[in-house]
Amino acid sequence: MSFEVKEKTEVRLVFLGAAGVGKTALIQRFLKDTFEPKHRRTVEELHRKEYEVAGVKVTINIMDTSGSYSFPAMRKLSIQSSDAFALVYAVDDPESLDAVKSLRDEILEIKEDKFTPIVVIGNKIDRHNERQVSSKDVLSRVELDWHHSFLESSAKDNINVLEAFRELLQQANLPSRLSPALCRRRETMPKESTKRPSLNKTKSCFIT
Repeated sequence: MSFEVKEKTEVRLVFLGAAGVGKTALIQRFLKDTFEPKHRRTVEELHRKEYEVAGVKVTINIMDTSGSYSFPAMRKLSIQSSDAFALVYAVDDPESLDAVKSLRDEILEIKEDKFTPIVVIGNKIDRHNERQVSSKDVLSRVELDWHHSFLESSAKDNINVLEAFRELLQQANLPSRLSPALCRRRETMPKESTKRPSLNKTKSCFIT
């Protein structure tokens, strides 16, 4: 008896990180291509967007979490029910990188899977003069030691925002044919230095 393996048509992504690192800004840049410079405290917000991929409806759920960690039960539930995780820190805030390390440990403990899809994002690279976190050091730790993907971004200048979401969707095994722009900009992603199970990749782009 043969079973047909259906491609996943719904995925849940969760953004975690310290307060003020730009989680909401990254999500808003992806969803609406807008940027709000004033920081707004987030409790927990779920964004839901549908796309049409090769005639199949694909739903992306994006959970924007609080950076204050005052709601541990809510955060645990978000982690349990999510397919892939974005751990965000700000390159001008070394303490926010420490938060990423703690969050990663928490995710792996709750999911009980060391191969949980995680993308570490160093945001606010537009703040060149305020940078305090070396990308080289983080890249080495994240890709070589943790075996996760890493990239740096700027929600303000719209740098690597699409790439971050595409990487999350690929790791969650959702069709990554999001848009021509996503495919064209993929080449700016850092090269992976660790071997992972091969993903179903395609150069076709169907969503506009």
